[in-house]
Amino acid sequence: MIKIKVSTEDQARESHPILASVIAVALIALCFWAAQWQYQRGVDRHNRNSEISLNVSKPAISLEKTNTNYKAFEWRLVHATGKFNPSEQILLRNRYFEGKYGFHLLTLFTNSDGRNFWVNRGWIAPGDTAKASPPIPTTPKNSVTIDGRLRFDESLPRGSFFAIPTTKSGALIEKWNAQSKTAVETEPFYLDLIRVSDSSLTPNAPAELPELTDGPHMAYALQWLFFAGLVLYGRLLLRRSAQVLTSI
Repeated sequence: MIKIKVSTEDQARESHPILASVIAVALIALCFWAAQWQYQRGVDRHNRNSEISLNVSKPAISLEKTNTNYKAFEWRLVHATGKFNPSEQILLRNRYFEGKYGFHLLTLFTNSDGRNFWVNRGWIAPGDTAKASPPIPTTPKNSVTIDGRLRFDESLPRGSFFAIPTTKSGALIEKWNAQSKTAVETEPFYLDLIRVSDSSLTPNAPAELPELTDGPHMAYALQWLFFAGLVLYGRLLLRRSAQVLTSI
């Protein structure tokens, strides 16, 4: 058999075959980990969406029936009777509705059993400038019955760049946390207001449900498996090319 001297460039391809194989195995392992991570995110999101859809479809119940097992009732429509506190209100900035950024208005509500919690009264239009407080709807102090979706306060945005108080000072709230901004203790949940016995308080644009799609996670998982296959194919191709060149 006639042997031809392999060029320096070809020899460099497999000058460190063990190192190249270790790198390839590490990349493949990383791709498999990323695929599993994306797959699990897809499963979690699907289960979350199924839970939301199930609870949203159930009939409204009294808030008192939830007791303290709030987790099982998240997104469930509940009704409560009590009074709004117009002196305890917060505006959440950067809330989006029909192509326009505005605010979500949160008002403290005291239930008939003495519990205090925030109620998201929906989207309101912004003021004349970015820093100007928008016109705040009138909040009567009489007792009303409200229907709203139960949410956890941990899902509310935090940080001074998200919230401003509805006071004339307009100063930003530092490290905003609804529970620490009132003189009374509040519950670890809030309600997305849907309707009120006093129709003048029913929001024109209540907080919307999240988009209930499984997202691209499953496609990303398959993409990472494809990348793993490419790494394996590339490593085998380089190895085979080096063997062919040295056997000529």
